[in-house]
Amino acid sequence: MAETKYFTEDGLQKLRNEVDELIRIQRPAISRQIAEARDKGDLSENAEYDAAKEAQGLLEMKISKLQDTIRNARIIDESKMDVSKVLILSTVKMKNLKNGAVMAYTIVPENEADLKKGKLSVSSPIAKGLLGKKAGDKVEIDIPAGKITFEIIEVSR
Repeated sequence: MAETKYFTEDGLQKLRNEVDELIRIQRPAISRQIAEARDKGDLSENAEYDAAKEAQGLLEMKISKLQDTIRNARIIDESKMDVSKVLILSTVKMKNLKNGAVMAYTIVPENEADLKKGKLSVSSPIAKGLLGKKAGDKVEIDIPAGKITFEIIEVSR
């Protein structure tokens, strides 16, 4: 059985758009490549044909995996979530007590993480350490570089 993955509406739509592009654009392109290679003659010694068939197999596998992910996807309903503590989709403003740096991150599903945009994966060590905590809490988090203590300044949506 496939694993349930959680998405925001936007994240799931992006995944659906990717599958749609793979099916509508890339699948026909690979089919054309196979047809062109087949027209060149002997298939037993045709590297172009072999490469196109391999690309087709990889594409079909990717489409299948993405469709399976979509089938098992669950959309996160923010309206039913406690806004007073850190949960997925919370924006957390926190202070590193060691160096005084203040930072803000939004805790998002794994596949929507983007550190440059301030989106932290829910499965990251920092997010795991923050989950369930409230504003004013001090939390010590184990990260690969050691332990860091943060003070949660604000939790919002």
